[in-house]
Amino acid sequence: MPASPKVAKTGPIRIGYCLSLTGPVAANARSAQLAHAIWLEDVNRRGGLLGRPVELVCQDDHADAAAVPALYQRLLDEDRVDLVIGGYGTNSIAPAMPLVMERQRFFIGLQGLGVNSALGYANYFAMIPTGPDPNATLTEGFFALAAQQVPRPRTVALLSADAVFARNPIVGARQNAARFGFEVVHEAVYPLATEDFTPVMDAVAASGCDLLFICSYLQDSIALVRAVHAHAYRPKMVGASMIGPQATAVKTALGPLLNGFVNYEYWAPSPALMFPGVQDFLASYQGRAADAGVDLLGHYTAPLAYAQMQVLEQAVQATQGLDDARLGAHARAATFDTVMGPVRFGPGGEWAVPRVLQVQFQGIAGHALGEFQGGAGQAVVWPPELASGPLVYPYAAARTP
Repeated sequence: MPASPKVAKTGPIRIGYCLSLTGPVAANARSAQLAHAIWLEDVNRRGGLLGRPVELVCQDDHADAAAVPALYQRLLDEDRVDLVIGGYGTNSIAPAMPLVMERQRFFIGLQGLGVNSALGYANYFAMIPTGPDPNATLTEGFFALAAQQVPRPRTVALLSADAVFARNPIVGARQNAARFGFEVVHEAVYPLATEDFTPVMDAVAASGCDLLFICSYLQDSIALVRAVHAHAYRPKMVGASMIGPQATAVKTALGPLLNGFVNYEYWAPSPALMFPGVQDFLASYQGRAADAGVDLLGHYTAPLAYAQMQVLEQAVQATQGLDDARLGAHARAATFDTVMGPVRFGPGGEWAVPRVLQVQFQGIAGHALGEFQGGAGQAVVWPPELASGPLVYPYAAARTP
């Protein structure tokens, strides 16, 4: 197959992709969709790409990985899109990779963890700041922080949902536990549909672990935070790899129950992370979020989704064309200016320099949105050069505002 379809030099440039606009990750995918819409307005206001207007063709994959290959084939062969990008998360990106590789397409995925680690496809690029070793980098900060505490904790329990998204973070957690000298004394996997986590927490408590590492999704994150808070057992640190507490709806639902939890983030409104353009973008996003029915703050997915399109835009403008091979070659060599700061890609298309945060929820007194605006309610506690406050240790000391 040719690297790029033969397209006319006039008319709109069409960019095709899938998003899970329904299903368990719809909240994050729809946040990305709004960010993409804002970029589309911005780029067309500037005159489009190569002097042509831009259109987005987005298909809902309904969080069904099995449906993704056919949707991308339709985008390429029937909709005749000029460019394709990856959807949100591993579940939408990984199934598209065989076709993308067969057609030799330039492909930027959004928040997929380790998608290209085994494939090694040269024209894949990851819009996620986990760097060349994504599995370990996602949670390195949690274990690094724990190793600095006095007296030093010694043991860890690994708790994860029985789902595809959890496999890579757990691999990384085992690596980090070994690297920082923590003994894994308990490991459990629970069904994603679990509602009562009391027996799960009873087993964790029986292990006597110092650290509780959790890899959870959205609804199970809410149930787990409530279960940890209600249980008599108090780990010294808890959190690390929960998908959920980044979402505004989860934050406001849990409120003070989040105090003390430590968890990963990709961006936070702290002084060291106020990159050029990010405040203007978020002002536009937050002004439209309520009407769009998406995450009201948009800190987790939206900046990365906008940056995804900035990389595509800058690659097209730099190469003055739509040739996939030339776009890929440029992306491997360039540094891109984005609302997520400077982005340079390294091995496997991952960020050459990782920038994953660990934040701790602190001082939350209620459930109102104001508890979390402007960076309130949480402190960036790792890495040290981006920290906005100290870790409160142990977990029990941070539970009350």
